Amino acid sequence: MKARRMRMRSTSGLRRAVLRAPILLYRWHLGWLLGSRMLLLTHTGRTSGLPRQVVLEVTGRDARTGAYHLASGFGPGAQWYRNVPRTPQVTIQVGRHRMAAVAQPLDPEGSGRLMAAYALLHPRLARGLMRMCGLKTDGSVEDYHRIGRDHIPFVRVLPVEPSGSPAPPGR
Repeated sequence: MKARRMRMRSTSGLRRAVLRAPILLYRWHLGWLLGSRMLLLTHTGRTSGLPRQVVLEVTGRDARTGAYHLASGFGPGAQWYRNVPRTPQVTIQVGRHRMAAVAQPLDPEGSGRLMAAYALLHPRLARGLMRMCGLKTDGSVEDYHRIGRDHIPFVRVLPVEPSGSPAPPGR
């Protein structure tokens, strides 16, 4: 069964306030309460040039490079996702650890592989993400792969040392 997009829900009013509430935890130095599964991404607005922030779920981690994988659940139109190709230098905070990083959108095939891997590791969360994103799925690995490839792009965020070189894994 092919995944199909249902009508996308608006992120205004109360829904927007709820989705943005975790940013306040980071501002109040309580980001550690969200654990290592959530990440504060500070990126640069492509039009304004001003810093923008969003809290995202860490969908995976590359043990070899230390890169974080993030999904744009609201698709390629999400503001943060549109901003990072313009200015890939970002700052991330996971728990109490804040670091410079470089964000790189993945190609559709890479996004498909990561979405399928995420769904295998976290089936309940994947189903919830599909509902939140307005997507229907039959729950198969193949369908999740198609969803990642066609609807939910992923970004690889690689921490860097102050010198500009990649940070060692485990940071």
